[in-house]
Amino acid sequence: MSIIITTPLDSAVLDSKKQYVFYHKMVDFALKELIVRVQRQNLCNQQEIIFFKQYSDLLLYSIEAMRLKYMYNDDENMKIDLTDSGFPNYLEFRFLYNDLQLRKEYISKLTKKEVLKEEFLDTLLRKKEPIKKSRLFQAASIVYYSSVNQQYIFNKFVQGKIISAPKNSHANLMTSWSFYDVSTNRPYICFIYFNYDGKRIMDEKQALYDVLKESADREMSLDTMAYNIDRKLPKIHPKHIKRIDLGPFHNVFAKDENEITHAILGGIAKKEIPLESYAISLKIDEVFSGDTFTEGSFFSKQTMQKWSDIIKQNYLFAPHRVIQLLYNKEVDALNKLAKPPIQIADLEISRE
Repeated sequence: MSIIITTPLDSAVLDSKKQYVFYHKMVDFALKELIVRVQRQNLCNQQEIIFFKQYSDLLLYSIEAMRLKYMYNDDENMKIDLTDSGFPNYLEFRFLYNDLQLRKEYISKLTKKEVLKEEFLDTLLRKKEPIKKSRLFQAASIVYYSSVNQQYIFNKFVQGKIISAPKNSHANLMTSWSFYDVSTNRPYICFIYFNYDGKRIMDEKQALYDVLKESADREMSLDTMAYNIDRKLPKIHPKHIKRIDLGPFHNVFAKDENEITHAILGGIAKKEIPLESYAISLKIDEVFSGDTFTEGSFFSKQTMQKWSDIIKQNYLFAPHRVIQLLYNKEVDALNKLAKPPIQIADLEISRE
């Protein structure tokens, strides 16, 4: 399989059907492997894993929608971010969302499905000719606009439900949310465990959701995020906040300055490892509340919580051959991890 990547400025462009299929298979396989290993390594509890999988499914659904959208499109190409990411550029998700808001308008301009089907059969069976790429684009567009559901697109901010926290948690309630940061072009998955002063948390639900969307929808220092949430919600008392930074996704499409990515690209170029070799970095930051302090004037005092130092843990997931390569070339980077690289399965893609 010939993979040619052009790299204008800050993005690598996928510009062929083979590349779209290859990239989608790689992301799909890698994320599914990651979910299994995160659970086995006890990096998340059972409830967190459920949320992790749900947000990952939204991400995979969106990337599959991008594949349908661009596969036969000669005018535009899907862009993979270069800024220490390896995932699609954030704008690709916005384009998907905006497209689907105009679904009816676009569908009305496309050739009818039945007409296109008859044309394809006539071309293939009677004329014995290949179908033109422009007509394949029409068919892919019909599938894209008629089958992709806007509500399943990974948006800039995705809010989870409030539920009872698992046993042995630091609080009684929890919720989750996920966001796609516009500066790093990576997905983040967050959990907050909290107590509530009132009788019905649903009375405070919208206020909590609004604050999270307003104050926790981007990459920032976790203690700053915790302070902002605590200050804006006097009846809600956060006890534990956990954030998972998913990426970079190190693979042949990535062109960032990350030392792990460079080692993998070098290994692929020298044919020390196969083209489909990959690795995923994952960072988990956590803060816990401790003592309290009073903030504000005499007439508007508010009891606030002091937060622990941020607990930062970096992990790397990679197949065996990639781990061997990294120990030979980037052992200093591996020594900074919370534990040795965690082995995941090899991806095998047919060269036919």
